[in-house]
Amino acid sequence: MKKNIFISILLIVIFASCKTLIARDMILTPAEKSSFREVSKYADIVTFIHDLDNSSSLLTVETIGHSVEGRNVYALKFSTTTFGSDKSKIRVLIHAQQHGNEQSGKEGALLIARELLKPENRVIFDHIDLAIVPQVNPDGSEKNIRRNGNNVDLNRNHLIMTEPEVLALHKLFDKYLFEVTMDVHEYFPYSKEWERLGYRKNSDILLGFNTHPLIPESIREYQLKKCWPYLSSQLESKGVSNSIYSPGGPPEIDYVRFSTFDINDGRQSFGIQNTFSFIQEGLNGEDGYVENLAHRAYFQSQGIYFLLKYVSEHYIEIKSTVETLRRTQSLTESIIPLRMEHMPDGSKFNMPVYSYKTGKDSTLVVNDFRPKVVPTLTIQRPSGYLFPKSDLKLIDWIIRQGYEITPFSVKNPIMEELYIKSIDSIDFERDIIAAANVEEKEIQKSSINIDDYIYVSTKQLKGHLLIIGVEPQSELGIATYPQFSYLMKAESIYPVIRIREKQ
Repeated sequence: MKKNIFISILLIVIFASCKTLIARDMILTPAEKSSFREVSKYADIVTFIHDLDNSSSLLTVETIGHSVEGRNVYALKFSTTTFGSDKSKIRVLIHAQQHGNEQSGKEGALLIARELLKPENRVIFDHIDLAIVPQVNPDGSEKNIRRNGNNVDLNRNHLIMTEPEVLALHKLFDKYLFEVTMDVHEYFPYSKEWERLGYRKNSDILLGFNTHPLIPESIREYQLKKCWPYLSSQLESKGVSNSIYSPGGPPEIDYVRFSTFDINDGRQSFGIQNTFSFIQEGLNGEDGYVENLAHRAYFQSQGIYFLLKYVSEHYIEIKSTVETLRRTQSLTESIIPLRMEHMPDGSKFNMPVYSYKTGKDSTLVVNDFRPKVVPTLTIQRPSGYLFPKSDLKLIDWIIRQGYEITPFSVKNPIMEELYIKSIDSIDFERDIIAAANVEEKEIQKSSINIDDYIYVSTKQLKGHLLIIGVEPQSELGIATYPQFSYLMKAESIYPVIRIREKQ
């Protein structure tokens, strides 16, 4: 009798498990339900991710913030334990659709979220805690426009962080300090300039890596020499054409480079905190919306999957590298570049393209290829900065970024007042931006009231971000943004005091 009861219970458990598995496999993304004739809409995404959540104990859905128009920004957290509690695991963050008119990143993220719940993929989570934010910009997505509800480009907001969607993403990052991130986008190659050349870029997926020189070379070299060959070959094995993300051009008209070194985007803002941070760019449809959406979504999902697979197989090496660098490199780098240029290194770049003339894939050899980032203006690393309490915009920025604020306790401080002599302009990646010419003057501690300032040390994980952001000569600094343009006035004293420590 007991045996029969046991068998009955076992059958019930097996049936329930099978029912869950069948239900999960039958959960279609909103775009799949329309055979990809329509993109997934916000309300249907909410239903989909909660259906996934209910189908598996591996997944927890969390609201991490809200958009300008009041929509939830969701994170899908995958873990075999309590998320972030197992310190032996590596933490990975995938986020998509910062730009609302780049739909396939969101669709790919939704596809892979479901696929990861299948039993054959569970092994990935033996070593990874994964968070997927499939839709950073739900407001822009609903209207298929690039910007958010405040008409702000979210992927140009990671330094000043004025937008709620960007703040939500960084609060999630700061909470778990992910070692690996990927920012998923689309690129649009259908320009008249390229058409006149007779070609356009045609890779299904473009992959980009960290490029700012303050991101440790060990991370940048690892990405390029180890991650890239693996990801490229795996994508090729699935019929997904790919190349390294290389903006600029068209060739012979303008130079081609690796992706920007600016820290105001989703990749470099995490990378500057010693993170293995990637960007993935899928090929958009010519209508900028639903054309070829099924294939675009699949290609994006494959890029995400193979990154996860690589990280799960090399998690010890990647995790230990990040942990070591976060303990040491942010504290010891002595020379800080404030201005840089893309420069050639003598190599050429073979760019996969589509020929309008032949209607076939081809390759362009790029002669003016500039893969190096070379500093043109540097300073010795400061110990920290004094910010006037009266400047509420600056104080608010410090709070938004989450900088650690400590009592001023620098022994033998050298205090430098920065006088802005004049304002010039420089070319930054074909944008003309303001650039300050600064004169440094040492002042005595007795000349100011320390109680009127707050002190922020550079000896913290976000130390490099702080220096780049606050230095008035920095081409990537907050003073280059309209909200902080009042800081860059010719023939005026910069309100932030630079602190050095006598050796």
